[in-house]
Amino acid sequence: MADRNITKALSYADFRWLWVGSLGSSFAMNMQIIARGWLVYTLTSSALDLAWVTLSFMLPTVAFSLLGGVLADRLPKKAIVSLAQSLNCAATLILGFIILTDRVTFWDFIWFGFFNGSVLALSMPARQAFVPELIPERLIFTAMALNTTSWNLSRILGPALAGFLIAWVAGGDTSSTYGVGVVYFMIAGLYFISAITMLMVRKRGVSTQVSAQKSALGDMADGLKYVWSNPPVFGLILLSIVPFLFGMPLNTLLPAFNEDILSGGPEDLGILMSAMGMGAIGGSLMLAWLGEIRHKAAWLVGTCIGWGAFTSGFGLAASIPVAAVFVGFIGFVSAWNMSLNRGLLQMQVDHHMRGRIMSIDMMSHGLMPLGVLPISLIAEAYDVAVALVCAGIAFAVTVLLLAAFSTSVRRVDEEMPKLGRAVADAPTDGETGAAVEMVNQAHRPAAGS
Repeated sequence: MADRNITKALSYADFRWLWVGSLGSSFAMNMQIIARGWLVYTLTSSALDLAWVTLSFMLPTVAFSLLGGVLADRLPKKAIVSLAQSLNCAATLILGFIILTDRVTFWDFIWFGFFNGSVLALSMPARQAFVPELIPERLIFTAMALNTTSWNLSRILGPALAGFLIAWVAGGDTSSTYGVGVVYFMIAGLYFISAITMLMVRKRGVSTQVSAQKSALGDMADGLKYVWSNPPVFGLILLSIVPFLFGMPLNTLLPAFNEDILSGGPEDLGILMSAMGMGAIGGSLMLAWLGEIRHKAAWLVGTCIGWGAFTSGFGLAASIPVAAVFVGFIGFVSAWNMSLNRGLLQMQVDHHMRGRIMSIDMMSHGLMPLGVLPISLIAEAYDVAVALVCAGIAFAVTVLLLAAFSTSVRRVDEEMPKLGRAVADAPTDGETGAAVEMVNQAHRPAAGS
């Protein structure tokens, strides 16, 4: 039975410390986006160089996510996350010093982006797979929704805080790098706090893998085979990919839509982004309050279709107030959808496979450029409004086709037999067989961690 008390998940000290650390690192990442973008454009005056810096961060996410999943299933998750945040703190301090001493170049952001992206790819699967080990299964959806809430809160407040600090420290001198350097030191402090909070987590997140004899490539292959051979997991991955193909291009095209279609200024763009963020927080908090819901497959498909419909509606908006309403609903259903998908994925996957499956889910998000490119080409050929209407229609139609013809999608909420369970859950009953016993033996040392 699910608990509708949102604070119930936070009453578990280990999860609370993990959540606080995630909030700190989320603020660090979102503050960094603004500080990095402002300084790179000041140095180069090139939109293409901005794209290269972003790409230097994204490529490792795709390249190393699967390896991060293997590490999460082999090594203590607490140690992985703590080390990752410590490395981010050290690298950020180095870059902050380079900026403050006025020796920063474009290439400094390339190496830093690659390092940052690599650390994220190698540690994020461990952070995500750690959650079910820290709280009971009945609170999984609440925990996923709280994580989404923290990310959206940092997405709203982080950039605004970074922009204010840059302007305040530099005393209005837009050519000064001093303000950006100070912000980077604050970002390093947030990473340090994130690392310290992980030390407060009592459980180590010890691996429960049956055998560590296989190579890393063998473990990666096992993860991919696991997804393919388990229809509900495969269906959840599919329903995770489609939004990134047709729903996320809105984030990329929002500034162009604001300027070209709505004739809006910077303050209007701020209104639209705030409306999306507030809607997202509302959606994630609503799911956190509801906790366990019935007919999850229908809700997942329905929120995808709603996401597509609101995207098309946004494309047809002709004024800032109407656009703000539509983008607010987009934020609401997208947060609900992603939290629900992630919660189902956590519950469907065997404990000893969680790291690798979370890494496959993370890697699939790197397919976003495959959706952004054709939608952007439509915007070039016609206009941004037409592109967003097409994106929304493609989104909804694709999900409807998957729901109609893919048994995997229709079975996403079908309970799968588990070989292993998270440490926080009660032991399984009635499980037999040599493979089950091997996994249970692997769990026992973790119980006292």
